[in-house]
Amino acid sequence: MKIALMDSGIGLLAATAAVRRLRPDADLVLSLDPDGMPWGPRTPEDLTERALAVAEAAAAHRPDALIVGCNTATVHALTSLRARLEPGLPVIGTVPAIKPAAAGGGPLAIWATPATTGSPYQRDLIENFADGVTVTEVPCWGLAEAVEHADETAIDAAVAAAAELTPDDVTTVVLGCTHYELVAERIRAAVQHPGRPPLALHGSAGAVAAQALRRLGEQPAPRAPASGTLTVLLSGREGALPTAALTYAEGRLLRHAAAARTAQ
Repeated sequence: MKIALMDSGIGLLAATAAVRRLRPDADLVLSLDPDGMPWGPRTPEDLTERALAVAEAAAAHRPDALIVGCNTATVHALTSLRARLEPGLPVIGTVPAIKPAAAGGGPLAIWATPATTGSPYQRDLIENFADGVTVTEVPCWGLAEAVEHADETAIDAAVAAAAELTPDDVTTVVLGCTHYELVAERIRAAVQHPGRPPLALHGSAGAVAAQALRRLGEQPAPRAPASGTLTVLLSGREGALPTAALTYAEGRLLRHAAAARTAQ
């Protein structure tokens, strides 16, 4: 089994690690776009063009499924990606985990990029899945970019600024950008108030990985041999994981798994 994941940068690491944990025997293809990143400021048309190029680079490696490991690309390009690649290649998008978060009753906050915060897309998800729950949309200025570059000072500043915009009574935070899952515990520490119940964080990585297996008719097999290979594409060129990826546990997991297989 071969599963491809795509994003402009390292936001796909959380879903990649989730796939690796569920199926250590799966071959993985990571298709990034360092030549075109960041995608967020691009027009929807331009972003879709970049996403299609990155997806086709991944598709050339003949994966069995493709995960769009980016909320913004899912919003703007998922329809075009599916039109281009399905039914031959199942395409799985990434949607903020608003539905399971709202099931806890709230109040909840959705941390997302400024472009996504307040968008019709996110407002529709809130209306459809969080009716009756108090929801605060929190724009996280610069956080995705700081995570992408592993800029510790900028991460701390962006997390602190978003925490200031998060109401004190919030019990649940939805991580509405895949980059944010890489710094989830830093977000938890910034929002958690002493004496309050533990803050619930909801990311999308686990659900996306599970959905990819369902689309393929496969079952999780976390005890399978760690035989899966890792291929990294950088704007279509084979390369290595960006150095910043190794700052995060998810990136180190992939590196260590690859190193262990090489040593065998």
